[in-house]
Amino acid sequence: MRWHFAGIGGTGMSAIAFYLLGRGEVVSGSDRLFDRGGGEGIRGALEARGAMIFPQDGSGISEGVRLVVSTAIEEGVPEVQAARRCGCEIVHRSEALASIANSTRTIAVSGTSGKSTVTAMVFRILRGAGQDPSVISGGVLRELSALGHWGNAYGGSGEWLVIEADESDGSLVRYAPEIGLMLNLDRDHKELPELRDLFRTFRDRSRVFVANGDREECLALGDESTRWFGMRRRTHPSLDEFDLASDEVSFRIGGHLCVVPFPGRHMVENALAAIQVCLEAGVPLETCAKSLASFAGVGRRHELVGVRKDVQVFDDFAHNPSKVAAALQAARLVAGTGRIHAIFQPHGFGPLRFLFDDFVEEFARALTPSDRLWIAPVYDAGGSADRSISSADLASALSRRGVAAQAPSRRSEIPALLAREVRPGDVVYSMGARDPELAGFAREVFAALG
Repeated sequence: MRWHFAGIGGTGMSAIAFYLLGRGEVVSGSDRLFDRGGGEGIRGALEARGAMIFPQDGSGISEGVRLVVSTAIEEGVPEVQAARRCGCEIVHRSEALASIANSTRTIAVSGTSGKSTVTAMVFRILRGAGQDPSVISGGVLRELSALGHWGNAYGGSGEWLVIEADESDGSLVRYAPEIGLMLNLDRDHKELPELRDLFRTFRDRSRVFVANGDREECLALGDESTRWFGMRRRTHPSLDEFDLASDEVSFRIGGHLCVVPFPGRHMVENALAAIQVCLEAGVPLETCAKSLASFAGVGRRHELVGVRKDVQVFDDFAHNPSKVAAALQAARLVAGTGRIHAIFQPHGFGPLRFLFDDFVEEFARALTPSDRLWIAPVYDAGGSADRSISSADLASALSRRGVAAQAPSRRSEIPALLAREVRPGDVVYSMGARDPELAGFAREVFAALG
């Protein structure tokens, strides 16, 4: 049987594709971005691993193919229509991932923010303990990239599989993991009441449930069997002290020093979550703490693009209000007395409309009058989206709150505009998701600094 992925270039879809390719399965796929000439890097990596790439016109569908789709793939996509004519099985990405995850010992990382980073941290600790875990992630693990993999999936020989359990498409309820982790719960994609129901089911289906004792939403969903972690909550092992620096965080837990080479208070929280999960998986505390010292991070999560003329340029996946808040808090630690030049590309018209007021609040809270915000046009993935909202609307609302926000009509205008304003000591922080060209754009910004 051949697995065919409609939208194979997306991070979630390509991760499953890479995992299956590593297991010797026959895989093919298509992507609208490829048809437009984009996504050369991910396309080349998939083809190098053996995936067959077709245009998204239905030509890749034949009898016996299993078509994998995501929420972004609409009924009118030619491959869906072709699959229905052929009588092919059509499965959602979450169904494919759940069938894999529920067939082995799985650690499922959930939450509306931080999943990719904590997944990578758990993977690092398990490897540091001498195990060879598998992973299916929404981000590119730089540890895997250094070993020659694309980075968002790996099939190891060990007993553990570490995955991200997604709440955005409701698929969270499909998993029955050995260890289920809940990092946080914020309004994102869905309203809170609906999200609470999803996480409650996830809790009940997890053999061991680990949750953040510092978050009210997590506390409300925990029960008497929940294992807690947190910076403020008294947990065992206990967090004794922590320090936030411009390039790392450090803390003592149960008497052991742990240093994570990335900044931000959220990094302490992420590390505590990964440690608690790995303790439940049988890894000694000392090994947990030591392993994170060599944590390489995740692609586009506080990724330093370069330093030029004493200006640091970072690239980050932040795309919802809570992620933006955490990213800019880390940027503030790096900038010190310098200014932040934030670049933000909304990842869809629907998300921008749904979270508009939250974006305004978080940007207004995080940025000072001397900082600058450059808002790129909304990422348009095609389809039948309602395009009646724009980045200019967000810039106008923020300007009324005293934020120096601009929304150029073309993203390509931003590098030159920004280069004229930066000065030594400033930090440039580019943020956004879904668009696979954003990493390259951050490098264009860096090049424009001269």
